Amino acid sequence: MNDKNPDRNMGKVMGRVIGLYIGQAEDRWEGKAPSAIGKKPTSGPLEMDFNGFLDDDQADKKVHGGLEKAIHHYASEHMEYWKREFPEKADMFTSGCFGENISSTGVTEENLHLGDILQIGDARVQICQGRQPCWKLNAHIDEPSMAPKFQKTRRTGWYYRIIKTGNISVGDDILLIERPYSDWPLSRLIKERFNPKMEPAHAAELATIEALSQSWRATFIKRSTDPNFKEDTSKRLNSPS
Repeated sequence: MNDKNPDRNMGKVMGRVIGLYIGQAEDRWEGKAPSAIGKKPTSGPLEMDFNGFLDDDQADKKVHGGLEKAIHHYASEHMEYWKREFPEKADMFTSGCFGENISSTGVTEENLHLGDILQIGDARVQICQGRQPCWKLNAHIDEPSMAPKFQKTRRTGWYYRIIKTGNISVGDDILLIERPYSDWPLSRLIKERFNPKMEPAHAAELATIEALSQSWRATFIKRSTDPNFKEDTSKRLNSPS
């Protein structure tokens, strides 16, 4: 439901950029598709167009990148959780390790919402969906349970569409400009997206929200109209043999 009441966080600095990461598609694993998940750090400023940072790449543009997945943002606060979850790989869990473009402090799936418009540097971006992890995350971390746990914990990060192009640098503040859907924190949205038993009424509501990406809206439309709809995630989450 579109919230017409002003949010107390409007105009507030919510967080700060602590890392920027870009990369090019590479053949990482013999016999498997290439990937650009191995991002390299840069301090910026990074220039963007409406498809994301100009110097960044995506290997499979059918499922990565584009207008509604232009930039991926991940909260640095989650790294301590992953270190505890996989202590034998603790050294791997540092900002940028999941192929994100932006790492930050202060903003997470708990205090950001679907449709939030944020000012970062001199760019404006809008949150339009969470991340749907795939088998490449398993291969990148060398942990076959990584993608399923990433999804189950709802620590997925989120994607932006670009409202106003500009430059972003490490150290830039993250300012909340608009919050049209205060009923839908990202944590709730992501939980529902991966919940096979979600209420059809919730699916119907999400299907009408224009800020949501077209791909996620399409799934919620199916869930709200087809009682027999079941989503098979095994191919996406499990590493191909």
